[in-house]
Amino acid sequence: MASKIEQCLRCKGNSSRMYCGRDYCPILIKFQTFTKSNEIIKQEDFSNYTPPSVFVGSKLIHPSVSVGILSPLEETSHPEIYDSPQSWYQNKFSIKQVVSLRMNLMNSRFKSNVYDVRKSSKFLELSQEIGMSLKPVNFEVTLKNKPKRIPEFEPISIPFGPSATLKKLKLTENPKISSQVEKVFYDTDLKAVNAIDYLYSKGYDEHSLSQLLTIGIMGIKKNRKLVPTRHSITAIDDTLGKQLIRDIKQYPTLDEYRLYTGVYFGNVYFILMFPEIWSYELFEMYLPGAVWNFTGKIELMTDYEDYYGRKSYASNCVGGYYSSRLAVLEHLNKIKKQASCLVIRAETPAYTDQLGVWVCRTSGRHTLSNTPNIFETKDLMLKYVKELIKKDFKYDIINVFQQSRLLKNINTQMKLSSFQKQNTLLP
Repeated sequence: MASKIEQCLRCKGNSSRMYCGRDYCPILIKFQTFTKSNEIIKQEDFSNYTPPSVFVGSKLIHPSVSVGILSPLEETSHPEIYDSPQSWYQNKFSIKQVVSLRMNLMNSRFKSNVYDVRKSSKFLELSQEIGMSLKPVNFEVTLKNKPKRIPEFEPISIPFGPSATLKKLKLTENPKISSQVEKVFYDTDLKAVNAIDYLYSKGYDEHSLSQLLTIGIMGIKKNRKLVPTRHSITAIDDTLGKQLIRDIKQYPTLDEYRLYTGVYFGNVYFILMFPEIWSYELFEMYLPGAVWNFTGKIELMTDYEDYYGRKSYASNCVGGYYSSRLAVLEHLNKIKKQASCLVIRAETPAYTDQLGVWVCRTSGRHTLSNTPNIFETKDLMLKYVKELIKKDFKYDIINVFQQSRLLKNINTQMKLSSFQKQNTLLP
């Protein structure tokens, strides 16, 4: 049987499209990047700008982690574009462009203990300075070896290119750190949750906050530690979401039924808003041909929370649950309303590569920026969604509606207005 690389080369030679249906081959891009990295890094010394970006891996046995400084393999005048989901969306980058950018990021890494941030550690201190910087930072490293690992994709973190072990690290310029970040770094009595809320209120987005949480510069000193990047992403989405939930519970409920629809990177979103108190449910539909769906039928995952929130991790939809929820909560906070929100995400084969949950968050925000369809009743909205999904995906969404805990609660929960009406009928 031909190897993956041989299959890619065969596809490349025979057709402008791959056997998998893509117009490019991500495996070939990874292989070419791996080859390029070994050609560029001919010596142990390596120098370049970092976006700035620091990645903490989670594959070692706790409390050990790998800490890596990400930097483009080749010199560029805009290194920051390699780690900026917001810029990718604003500039309408394609999936291929994002994959190519990220696969060309070199990970110069070293092993650490998550608790080493509480004591003096030269590599960690330099990594923290890089992670806190507002602008790209120039650095020089000496590597123990050439890159040996062909990069892989994972569902939560944004992928990156080849890795090599770090031997020496030197910053050739002073990082530019904002006064707000310095405040949370030096305030060792400020809880991490409060630090996150403070920076968010100052305009720091979830991507920047995840970086700061990852490198262990927030929180009470005795509690500080490195946080694997994939965990920090979900932690930030969840923390910001919980704060927004507290805020929107003070707002009046929506006074109409709204449906928002949108598509981004092959992720089709249907966001249904009901004039009820806060609750949230996510259904993820993986269409045949989507990444990791080889069953030939639509696969479903779902998680839910009522007005009082969840007591456990959303283990079915994992990080995408919190990312999509954050987009919904930001919108409700913007319009100063609360609502029960049913989100249906359809992952189609057009989403050719897993690029991390920032895609879910961005897809949700993109969808909610569109003009909604307004309905007079719940049944009319559900009927419209059912017909739309039947037309687009040849799928009867009634299965989702029947499983929905959110819809069940809306249909069966006694409303305050009902009690008020009964009271008016009493003699």
